[in-house]
Amino acid sequence: MIPRYILVAIGLAAALAAGVLLALRMQTPAKPQSAFVLPAPNPVPEFSLVDQHGNPADQSVFEGQWDLVFFGFTHCPDICPTTLQVLATAKAALEVRGQSPLPRIVLVSVDPERDTPEIMGEYVDYFGDGNLGITGTLEEVRKLTAGLGIYFEKQPADGDQYVVDHSAAVLVIDPEGGFHALFGGPHVVENYTHDLPIIMADK
Repeated sequence: MIPRYILVAIGLAAALAAGVLLALRMQTPAKPQSAFVLPAPNPVPEFSLVDQHGNPADQSVFEGQWDLVFFGFTHCPDICPTTLQVLATAKAALEVRGQSPLPRIVLVSVDPERDTPEIMGEYVDYFGDGNLGITGTLEEVRKLTAGLGIYFEKQPADGDQYVVDHSAAVLVIDPEGGFHALFGGPHVVENYTHDLPIIMADK
């Protein structure tokens, strides 16, 4: 039979080890699991476009809040509405958790020929309140996308039934207007609800 004092010593050692592990876990900062965080934020390039209300929108529109920026178009059959719905669901889940601040969802059109401010407004409103839609001239859109490494290309088709191939990444812009992090596809709600609080708390 094991002496009682040995059992007590074993129990105390186990409790101490558990306490040390817990302390180490609490001291280790959580890290994003899905997002790629840039070593240093890159400034958003200069551009001159308009928002869904027809108001001028330049690089300063990304200052003052966290933004989740997706480049797509309103006639997009699948990737765009699916991605925006993931972002909207993740934002709602973060709000339920009491997360503050909450990021703004931004759609920049890569099809400005068809995406007028009015059409952009109707489209982004479908995914919740407070979203921002940006459109304008193709030249100015390319200034923005080129500076952020976003690809898009209109595919030839008859009439106006064309599609636009484009990058599916979601960019995280920090309140100073810096390109801070990147989420690649496939986009999953849990990736955002886990990583965004960590990314935003680190700034």
